[in-house]
Amino acid sequence: MNILHTGKAMKKLRVGILFGGKSGEHDVSLRSAASILNAINRDKYDIVEIGIDPAGRWLQHDSARALLTGSAETAQPPADSARTSTASALALASDPGALGVDVVFPVLHGTFGEDGTIQGLFELADIAYVGSGVLGSAAGMDKDAMKRMFFAAGLPLTPHVTLLRSEWRENPERCTLLLEKALRYPVFVKPANLGSSVGISKVKASEDLARAMDLAASFDRKIVIEQGVGGPGVKPRELEVAVLGNDHAEASVVGEIVPANEFYDYAAKYELDGPDESLSLIPARLAEAEATRIRQMALAAFRACDCAGLARVDFLMAPGADGSSELYLNEVNTLPGFTSISMYPKLWAASGLDYPDLIDRLIDLALERHREKQQTQFTRA
Repeated sequence: MNILHTGKAMKKLRVGILFGGKSGEHDVSLRSAASILNAINRDKYDIVEIGIDPAGRWLQHDSARALLTGSAETAQPPADSARTSTASALALASDPGALGVDVVFPVLHGTFGEDGTIQGLFELADIAYVGSGVLGSAAGMDKDAMKRMFFAAGLPLTPHVTLLRSEWRENPERCTLLLEKALRYPVFVKPANLGSSVGISKVKASEDLARAMDLAASFDRKIVIEQGVGGPGVKPRELEVAVLGNDHAEASVVGEIVPANEFYDYAAKYELDGPDESLSLIPARLAEAEATRIRQMALAAFRACDCAGLARVDFLMAPGADGSSELYLNEVNTLPGFTSISMYPKLWAASGLDYPDLIDRLIDLALERHREKQQTQFTRA
């Protein structure tokens, strides 16, 4: 049982479940948090719900639960909401006991949640938290920085180009020429810093490029344009591996997503039901050697980005010219969807670790990492 020794008595560990946030993945975060709150073992833990509304205001207790259930006030935020949000963060940094928790399980997908910002706040407050640290979180969110780390680690990547929003807006004709010289259609246009396929477009021809670039530019100042795997008319296989651990991480079995749409976009992930929904195949139909290689690459990607706790690593596979398979690393997601039907927990369930035990393991890893941090000296003796 997870308990704390206080010297006088033993008490249950107090776990803060942090959800919501200001990103475009706010609703996905609420779904993940609801699943965790439903499955977590309350005989082991005292639970503190902590919500962040779309305006950035921190909520606890009944207000947090109202946000989770959709019964919170939907009126326009007050003019001083930004100051309220900043004050909440500064109060936490100056008084770590303000939340009244021993460890935080952040379920904040997207910007301000898995990009290193909230992790930096927890580091300042010296609070244990689930998942990667500042560097791993930031690298896992920024697709441009992530690819640079993958390249340095010798991992296979699709051809790609990164452009700034300012470059695109100042001279779209020049950018188009540059892209079409470096890449062939179809291409995928993505905001560098976002998840859940928000703002991503598949572009099959030049006349559709501007619309996709403008969409991605509305979400981030950096735009990553990737050449499609396999070329025109080829729909690559989308493979995923769940990684769990800190310095000695483990990889799950390999799973496969068969998207309901042309690629695994937001609608295919979260909005389609019944016969129209995307399919997951766990384990994926692969030769043993292929599955072993993919799992090894997943662990290498996890280490390359200095991840910790958990990550889902995504791959693309297509038939090669010589009949063999071409395999490319797509991305690392450091706070993947965590509903009971999300791929990350499903991959671990197929590997022998069920959902409640997976939550336990992630909390243990957060405490382990926090204890390890205490061995670091931050001042001169």
